[in-house]
Amino acid sequence: MDFTLTEAQEAIRQRAREFAEKEIAPTATERDEREEFSREIFDKMGEAGFAGIPYPAQYGGAGLDFLSFTLVAEELARVESGWVLCLASHSILAGGTIFQFGSEELKQKYLVPLAQGKKLACFSLTEPGAGSDAASLQTTATLEGDEYVLNGRKVFATNAGDAEIYVIFAMTDKAQGTRGISCFVVEKGTPGLSFGPKPRKLGVRGTVQRELILENCRIPKANIIGQEGAGFRAALGSLDWGRVGIAAQGLGIAQGALDNALNYGKTRIQFGKPIAENQAISFMLADMATETEAVRLLVYRAASVLDQGKRATQEAAMAKMYATDVALKVSADAVQIMGGLGCTKEAPVERFMRDAKVTQIYEGTNQVMRMVISGGILR
Repeated sequence: MDFTLTEAQEAIRQRAREFAEKEIAPTATERDEREEFSREIFDKMGEAGFAGIPYPAQYGGAGLDFLSFTLVAEELARVESGWVLCLASHSILAGGTIFQFGSEELKQKYLVPLAQGKKLACFSLTEPGAGSDAASLQTTATLEGDEYVLNGRKVFATNAGDAEIYVIFAMTDKAQGTRGISCFVVEKGTPGLSFGPKPRKLGVRGTVQRELILENCRIPKANIIGQEGAGFRAALGSLDWGRVGIAAQGLGIAQGALDNALNYGKTRIQFGKPIAENQAISFMLADMATETEAVRLLVYRAASVLDQGKRATQEAAMAKMYATDVALKVSADAVQIMGGLGCTKEAPVERFMRDAKVTQIYEGTNQVMRMVISGGILR
């Protein structure tokens, strides 16, 4: 088994690292403090080719594999993890749904500008009463002539308000449960589409999650993705991709926290020597490094399964669950190693720890991931 990255993969990893350190790192703390999303940085990501990594050039993408996306996600999260959530919603969830299930017309109209980074996308499934339980969706889509009329409310929609393209799930036949869920593309500016206020958040504060409100929102019949009733299948297919992306986010958080703790441990002098030379600290660092590397192998393996064109539900759930659990543990250990400094805004590790907590919840809680994993191994 060869674990060596290709030249193209190494090149995009290095490009992402340089971009993160130059364009993101200098203002990451400021964005976290202000809870501001930077459209300027996203536009630069598009120019750098990060918005459509796994999609063919015919659809505006970079024509690379999904593993390349995870490498970029890891490098971005080492500095500011919220950008992975932004890109995952934009490129992997919204873009992946259109790419895998949309008509050629929808791909040309929406996926191309999305993959080029010229437009920002939002993927919206969650509702106030429907998180893990997708069958409880209350948003409806009713066909009237050549239009669908959408009504309902969504919550925690990443990029909402800033995005121009919305991939929205709604019930077309409530009697069918999950088989009655369909998926649609809605453009910003469509009458009946509006947004709620931005919530104050614990972590990933440089991204936007808002309520999305649909009130007699009319869209062309052609804007359905796939067939009526195929929305739940589309959501599951895209979520496998999204969960690997969030696993890469967890990996990047853990690596960034480890880097900061290791550098501090080598330079912080107490009792005449660096604190990293004390066994208690050196053993913590050893565990942090080992757990981070274990996550890396899980994430890369899951991405490789997707690149083979296979379903990766089990692999994605394992990677997402373990990566985000490790991200919280490693970032909390980094705070501990850095002591008082680690508890201040002067060090990024407290931000990493807050971000890590949130990753255990979105894209399916880690309790749901354990349900997916146990269900797979018990079949």
